[in-house]
Amino acid sequence: MSLRLYNTLTRSKEPFEPLDPKNVRMYVCGPTVYDYAHIGNARPAIVFDVLFRLLRRLYGVEHVTYVRNITDIDDKINARALELRGDRNVDVLEVVGELTERTYAVYQQDVEALGNLTPTSMPRATAHVPQMIAMIGTLIEAGLAYEADGHVLFEVAKKADYGKLSRRPLDEMMAGARVDVAPYKREAMDFVLWKPSDANTPGWDSPWGRGRLGWHLECSSMIEATMGETIDIHGGGIDLVFPHHENEIAQSEGAHRGHPLARFWMHNGFLNVEGEKMSKSLGNFVTIHELLADWPADVLRFNMLRAHYRQPMDWTVAGMKESWDTLERWYDVAEPVTAIKHGDALLAALCDDLNTPLAIAELHRAPPEELAGGLSLLGFNPMSERLVSKKAVDTVEIARAIEARKAARKAKDFKEADRIRDDLLAQGIQLKDGPDGTTWEVRR
Repeated sequence: MSLRLYNTLTRSKEPFEPLDPKNVRMYVCGPTVYDYAHIGNARPAIVFDVLFRLLRRLYGVEHVTYVRNITDIDDKINARALELRGDRNVDVLEVVGELTERTYAVYQQDVEALGNLTPTSMPRATAHVPQMIAMIGTLIEAGLAYEADGHVLFEVAKKADYGKLSRRPLDEMMAGARVDVAPYKREAMDFVLWKPSDANTPGWDSPWGRGRLGWHLECSSMIEATMGETIDIHGGGIDLVFPHHENEIAQSEGAHRGHPLARFWMHNGFLNVEGEKMSKSLGNFVTIHELLADWPADVLRFNMLRAHYRQPMDWTVAGMKESWDTLERWYDVAEPVTAIKHGDALLAALCDDLNTPLAIAELHRAPPEELAGGLSLLGFNPMSERLVSKKAVDTVEIARAIEARKAARKAKDFKEADRIRDDLLAQGIQLKDGPDGTTWEVRR
């Protein structure tokens, strides 16, 4: 069955044919590990996991390489590390390592709980600094980058087709990127490949002095190191089209004699929460970790796939409850099978630019003997214990009860805290206190 994917670069849906059917290569921008990932970060993880599964179904498990990077050096990470170091007399890079290891472990635990397969490779930015320094040197030799005041910058004017991915006018790109008009730049749009580090900032030795890499350079270097100059698919959120992916293209094509970085560019749409942009100031900022404490992981995954990946999505409690009811009905009737079976219509839906809403519609029509196979292709396992029957459970009320118990414990009213715990237990809800807060599960 032929696969067609929407290519952001051409703004059209195109037949997908890999450069090498024996080595289909996909790269997706991964997390910046300075804090717990929010629910919006779960969308690309789930969307491109479904694509990974589909590619393995079409080309064979052993013929698909999926790389998702880890950004473990970044100005936000540096700032958080300095806060954590405080007055301790330790190297800030050591604190960065502790922070990113701990944060990434939680991220990986969370995305695995959502049913995502482990990517083929998960390279770290800090492990590829030599490759990044080498790529910068190549760009300087090619006349596409220059050194200025301890920085190395890519000279955008030297790339005639700069902007071909985002297709935005130069003034709009400048406004959208919040361009730093620094005195060492030749032009405002020139972007940083390398920047100097002071004594309190992690840094590495380079021909241009002690410093650290520019964010855009990380992915270009890790793609080159793990999969070569040109890959089949590059994915990420729509917010990465400019400037991140635009700059990746400029760097990689500049370093590789014009060879394309990726043949297909795929981007998932924005995610709002209850009709509003997610924001800590609005109080609707929610992490994957928090949601997994209140909802079955399969419900979170299914709710994400109800919308087409390219469309904006509104994450609502009502939608979660609908997803829960649907999965529960399916899990009740799905028949266990020894071999994965699914209908051709479901596979055709996924091959039409990963049309998961249409695939879900096909599941509604699927006979029980095909339901488990179709769910499996989407990353679900109806024969597992991951989804338990909770029709009588009100997750919002449980969350409120947990908050009330937390407040009681803070006020040292342990009698009230124990009462809330025991009331929930009487309803079949068992609380578990841990270092990351309180979680709950249904007792059978």
